[in-house]
Amino acid sequence: MSNQMSSQLKLQDMSPSSSMAVPVGSATDHFRQPAATVLGDPADTSTSTSLTQTFHFSSGNPRIEETRGIMHLFCEDSPSHLPVGRKPLVSVLGVPNHMTYADFCKFCGSFTQHILEMRIVRNDEMEDRYSILMRFQNQDSADKFYLHFNGREFNSLEEEVCRVHFTIDVQFTGYSGSHEHGQPSPTSTTEHSSCPVCLERLDHDMGGILTTICNHSFHCSCISKWTDSSCPVCRYCQQMPEKSVCFICQTSENLWICLICGFVGCGRYKEGHAARHWKETQHCYSLELETQRVWDYAGDNYVHRLIQSKTDGKLVEHTHCMHAG
Repeated sequence: MSNQMSSQLKLQDMSPSSSMAVPVGSATDHFRQPAATVLGDPADTSTSTSLTQTFHFSSGNPRIEETRGIMHLFCEDSPSHLPVGRKPLVSVLGVPNHMTYADFCKFCGSFTQHILEMRIVRNDEMEDRYSILMRFQNQDSADKFYLHFNGREFNSLEEEVCRVHFTIDVQFTGYSGSHEHGQPSPTSTTEHSSCPVCLERLDHDMGGILTTICNHSFHCSCISKWTDSSCPVCRYCQQMPEKSVCFICQTSENLWICLICGFVGCGRYKEGHAARHWKETQHCYSLELETQRVWDYAGDNYVHRLIQSKTDGKLVEHTHCMHAG
């Protein structure tokens, strides 16, 4: 949990007298750039409108906690244009969800050794894509990354291209979640969490840190070996699955999937097609899609753990663990 706490941020109330509020006192302050040095006079709306664009983003597991914010980017005049007043902070927009964290680290190649930190976020109204905030060691590395990757295809098999924008400011605007997963205290900003993979300290001054979309941080070298699209800590998946429906009535509520044959049916609070499937096939184990809990129709209770029988290969309940935890 300390790893998650260090990667989150301490939010500050937005001031109506300021054109751009910024967070203070957290590890993610590295993404905060002074807006006044780039945007100039806040009253000059024509300048800010013509030179910048705004994107809303969020991060975190929505079922537990969620951080929301706004990224302010330079508009792209041409692929080779380097805006005046830029900082060593860039955003890569619209990365396809099928690209895992390891895929993107591999795509960046040798540039990863010049990246201090990367943060994965989701953009509003872009369910099949995610974006990445990247902070580089120096301006020269950021410029070279922009010139090398902006407009470049992610791979030769698809038409998706890498869209790199220099970032003016990252503004965190809100947080929602339980007290258990709440905002970190000011003292947590001085603590260094450890990478869950190698257990070595995550030092932002040394760089090479990637924070996943669910706010867990890892060394880039460690997460690049993780080929799954889920988080190694909480298993939250950045790639949102297609919306499932009951095979019979097409409802998308209260769904259960048969662990034997994959049949998707609705629960007893809808039309009861999952239970009807069990009666017709005797496939007794069904997983509730929303909670990921397994129900045993034969035993009429939830199952703590399933194992595969060595004798006939069938799924059976591991009874020794019924009272564990």
